[in-house]
Amino acid sequence: MPVEAGGGVLAQIGVRAVLALAARTLSSPGPRDRAIREELGVSPTSYFQLLNALLDSPGAVTVDPVTVNRLRRLRDVRRITREGNTRS
Repeated sequence: MPVEAGGGVLAQIGVRAVLALAARTLSSPGPRDRAIREELGVSPTSYFQLLNALLDSPGAVTVDPVTVNRLRRLRDVRRITREGNTRS
């Protein structure tokens, strides 16, 4: 399944690995960041850039529709909240 997000880095890590880590519920940023570095071998910043690019990719929903749709909803809520705060 071709997902263009992130180019070569994503090809090395794998769409499934990025989405599997996103699907896990980790209690706080520390353990999550550690898991990103240990399991995927990238920085948390790179991981979140890849994840956001994946969420914009129509092909990602075929890999893990529940996780992708949940993360899209969360991202949309955060965006709306952020935009509402700047208009005050």
